[in-house]
Amino acid sequence: MKKSRRKFSAEFKTKVVLEALNERLSTTELAQKHEIHPNQIAQWKREFIDHAADVFSRSGKQEQPQQSDEQAEQLYRKIGQLQIENDFLKKKLLS
Repeated sequence: MKKSRRKFSAEFKTKVVLEALNERLSTTELAQKHEIHPNQIAQWKREFIDHAADVFSRSGKQEQPQQSDEQAEQLYRKIGQLQIENDFLKKKLLS
């Protein structure tokens, strides 16, 4: 029978990566401790380091939610307009 894939939470991944960055234990020892493959730890660590700068760039920008709200409103208006046009064309087609 096929074994299902395990899914790890972001908190667990962060905990493992921070332990790996402390370098108190080797990657192999960490892998045995948490029952995961050493390559998985290396991949999470590389991903964590690659995206570390995003943490600081996001903290200063609070305008994005406002922009997305404005964009959502604009899209809803466009959807409404298209629905009205669609209904109008359906009525014309049936008559």
